[in-house]
Amino acid sequence: MERHFMAMDQYGQFFHGLKNPRKDLCEKLGRKHASKMYHDRKDGTARHCGYIIGTLWLEVFEVKPINS
Repeated sequence: MERHFMAMDQYGQFFHGLKNPRKDLCEKLGRKHASKMYHDRKDGTARHCGYIIGTLWLEVFEVKPINS
């Protein structure tokens, strides 16, 4: 099954229909560089959660059917 993603920036703007999040977001935003964005966990480790592209901080989510 093919995986689908969506992203939300810090202003609440959504980007839907992403199959390759980094590549697709860079294309939609007209950029070539993306830095990884991380969330800190309670145990002190960090988890990759999205990308910083230009001035946007984009959190990426996997979209799954409700019946999966």
